[in-house]
Amino acid sequence: MSAAPPLVVILVATAGPLNLGAVARLCANFAVQQLRLVAPRCDPHDPQALRMAVHAQDVLRNAPVFPHLDAALQDCGRVAACSARVAPEPLPTASPEQVMPWLLQPHPLPAALVCGREDHGLHNAELRRAGRLIRIPTAPAYSSMNLSHAMAVVLAAHRTASRAAADAAPAAAPHAACGAAQLTDLLEDAGALLLETGFLWPHTAVACMAKLEGILRRAEPSPAELALLRGMVRQLRWAARHGPKTTPQPQP
Repeated sequence: MSAAPPLVVILVATAGPLNLGAVARLCANFAVQQLRLVAPRCDPHDPQALRMAVHAQDVLRNAPVFPHLDAALQDCGRVAACSARVAPEPLPTASPEQVMPWLLQPHPLPAALVCGREDHGLHNAELRRAGRLIRIPTAPAYSSMNLSHAMAVVLAAHRTASRAAADAAPAAAPHAACGAAQLTDLLEDAGALLLETGFLWPHTAVACMAKLEGILRRAEPSPAELALLRGMVRQLRWAARHGPKTTPQPQP
């Protein structure tokens, strides 16, 4: 039976040391493999953070710090991100219980759960790195949740789904999907080509590429499929610059 991928929790630009400590404690509570911090706006070793972590201080002390989200996702496979905004999202949102079975599917790379800033969450570009978006179904009159409280709800849902999956029928072999970072590289390369050839215009490129990114992240292409797409982009760029290859015609 193939095991579910290990889970890493990624906090982006967290401002409150108490939140950092509380999430570190939650990571220990729910057997999260690693806590990662992206450009934190407070000191991860702040005494308040360590005090809030209680017996999970090592989780906080050992949390690597990254300059941006793409760096933190470099070795990850499936990515789910939390969002509570009312505005249209780059992807449809679902409850934690709906997303977790997908996040727990066998995969050769760790799964990532991303949560954003306390004041305004994740930027659109960061949300587009996710294959699924999580929205906790809170009361419409007051939907805002504290960062650590939201993480508690989501991690509890992950733990419950993980235990249910362990008791279910044997899982299929891991799908050899490419990593999140490799797909980002392809999208950047393809975006440059589409601008160069005139398919995209500068004023619409971001919106169009967001749709394409959503399609590809949901599709979860394998490494071989990714190599095929990269080869297509490479050959199309060559043809755009040098003209299409011609096949010599037989002489009459």
